[in-house]
Amino acid sequence: MTYATLLMLNDRYGERMLIELTDRSDPPAGAVDSDVVDRALADTDAVIDGYVSGRYQMPLAETPPLLQDIAQRIAIYNCHRYTPNDKIKEDYKDALAALEKISKGVIRLPVAGVEPTSSGASGVQTTDRERPFTEANLTGFI
Repeated sequence: MTYATLLMLNDRYGERMLIELTDRSDPPAGAVDSDVVDRALADTDAVIDGYVSGRYQMPLAETPPLLQDIAQRIAIYNCHRYTPNDKIKEDYKDALAALEKISKGVIRLPVAGVEPTSSGASGVQTTDRERPFTEANLTGFI
């Protein structure tokens, strides 16, 4: 499942930025290299799936807007060959923090009926053992 697309990245960050990040040909072609973007998007999908699959059944029935936003932040970070600017770094860190919260259940995705049911084995279980000291075997001490 793809969480973001080239069109989404183009709308959010602009074609000029995508050309600067992806046009790696010599001499520069002056166009967005879709192979570079596709690789960044595939890496992004793998990261998101890694966090989300522990809490939700995959593939998701629909892509929530929150995951689209997170995917765009991670994908633009992945498109950079060199150190990205501070805004891109902070967006990337925030996206990973949001994914961490999703994986822990702090943030719940609005996808109906896909959270796995609990087996009941995760709750507290207590067992009472037989008492070693009773009135009968402590005769003479009490």
